[in-house]
Amino acid sequence: MSEPLRLILFDVDGTLADSQNAIASAMVAAFEGVGLSVPSRAEILSIVGLSLPLAMAQLAPTQTPAVQAELVAGYKRAYMDRRLAQGAGHSPLFPGAAETLAALNLVPEYLLGVATGKSQRGLDALIASHGLDCFVTRQVADHHPSKPHPSMVLTALAETGVEARDAVMIGDTSYDIDMGRAAGVCTIAVDWGYHPAAGLGADHIISSFAQLEPLLQQIWKA
Repeated sequence: MSEPLRLILFDVDGTLADSQNAIASAMVAAFEGVGLSVPSRAEILSIVGLSLPLAMAQLAPTQTPAVQAELVAGYKRAYMDRRLAQGAGHSPLFPGAAETLAALNLVPEYLLGVATGKSQRGLDALIASHGLDCFVTRQVADHHPSKPHPSMVLTALAETGVEARDAVMIGDTSYDIDMGRAAGVCTIAVDWGYHPAAGLGADHIISSFAQLEPLLQQIWKA
């Protein structure tokens, strides 16, 4: 009897890609561009994973919707300018990420996917810059409510035909883990991201990509 298909969903920023410098510098440019005080780095990193409108509403709650929209636009411009200038170095992958994705992609029953607060354009650029041609489903902020709404995971399940019991969501923030839990899938937190992993309530925690494949085997043999 053949193994059922398994869906392995990854967050991007803070999980696969070390994009904190890129995010922080673009946020600085956005706030300075409208003459506002820049939030602290900790505040900026705390919203990574949310869609940009929700992130700006959280970082600048006393500003009008029009100003928040300016912040979103300014962030997008600054982020894209830096990405074009720096290429793959703009958001380097964490150690072991590329090798782990390649290894998982060789397993016949594994399907890889992404559920990210990035835009479609941002995700496509990151995938192209790192040659990550392994994701069969790509869920982005353009087409869904912001995390932790389960829409991204539920759509990925529907696209791949995988049951929730045969899927995992891997991320570094409460938004990722809460989204996975709301969709009824197993959750795995990484401890190198933007929220302390111990406080996320994930089903499992890993501290390196080397631990992921053995953990998946353990989960699906249970």
